[in-house]
Amino acid sequence: MGTARFILASAAAITVLTTSAFADDMTGMVTSINRLNNTISIQEMQKGTVGGSAGGAGALQQYKAKDAAMLDAVHAGDRVTYTATDMDGSSTLTKLQKQ
Repeated sequence: MGTARFILASAAAITVLTTSAFADDMTGMVTSINRLNNTISIQEMQKGTVGGSAGGAGALQQYKAKDAAMLDAVHAGDRVTYTATDMDGSSTLTKLQKQ
């Protein structure tokens, strides 16, 4: 019984560590901000390689800010890096930084 608990705890720890290790910051451009609802719309920028044809605009996504103060540093038209998660069925920004 003790060995099984150890194996399960180890597997859970590895899953948590690898999930956060592979969390990748996305880049995009702010298209609109609604400070009353704490939401922001970001046009995701596709990542491309040197010489590749990719690099244009991706999908437009609306996010709810985890903290309203995150939105104070950015304005429409700013390029940003951000990280988002799904919380309660909606996309929530956990990190937002102006480039």
